[in-house]
Amino acid sequence: MTREEIIAKMAEDADTTKVAAKAALDSFIGCVTKTLKKGGKVSLVGFGTFSVSKRAARQGRNPQTGATINIAARKVAKFKAGKGLSDTVNGR
Repeated sequence: MTREEIIAKMAEDADTTKVAAKAALDSFIGCVTKTLKKGGKVSLVGFGTFSVSKRAARQGRNPQTGATINIAARKVAKFKAGKGLSDTVNGR
């Protein structure tokens, strides 16, 4: 599903305009992004949790040359599905 399809579905379900649905989606994405950037987490009960995880520095290999390279430590965004979402996806 694309961003535009999500906006159209939100507008239809909420009986509102696509402009209002786009503003709501942009606000949600902005809120999640700002919270994760600060190192926090966003929990939506029944849906899931967005969080930040630290990935340690490590050594890797260049697949073309086989040379060893150093991969820097970094933060990555994570999503863990909640029980309600997992159950729905698994047909329970």
